[in-house]
Amino acid sequence: MIAIGGGGFIPARMLRTFLKKTERGNIPIQAIGLSLYEELANAGGEEKPGTQVQKTQWLNFGASHSEISLLGRRILIVDEVDDTRTTLAYAVEELKKDVEAEEIRRGMKPGESKTTFGVFVLHNKLKPKKRDLPEDIMKNYFAAVEMPDQWLVYPWDALDIESHTELANKNA
Repeated sequence: MIAIGGGGFIPARMLRTFLKKTERGNIPIQAIGLSLYEELANAGGEEKPGTQVQKTQWLNFGASHSEISLLGRRILIVDEVDDTRTTLAYAVEELKKDVEAEEIRRGMKPGESKTTFGVFVLHNKLKPKKRDLPEDIMKNYFAAVEMPDQWLVYPWDALDIESHTELANKNA
């Protein structure tokens, strides 16, 4: 699994509990950091979508880190919400480029490793997306909940968990 931070960390950890262990033990969770949202100080800390995705953390594919090789694996990219799809599309494109570059470095043809990708999100907002995901990804696209386009505040993003819980219970 590859969790898109920060929103994908907790869902990835919870999802791992329900997925089967591999012969090597628990399914590993790698982390990438991508940022599309910008904090707006004059809006009381509310976030607004940015225009470009920025890498804040990425996988290290150096020779000394060969255990992180993605070749030949089934990789599930995890995030909390599919809103505009900009971040997910960027992650898929960049990870596919990394796999292709590693295949070429190892003397393989692009696609020869048969690495596959899928996506899991907690919430998919039912609205037009700014980006599309490739057809092979959409065959392995999973959303726990399909929902209207409304603002979400996850418990792990709350500044005050008690007031967040109280508000969530009132709106339930």
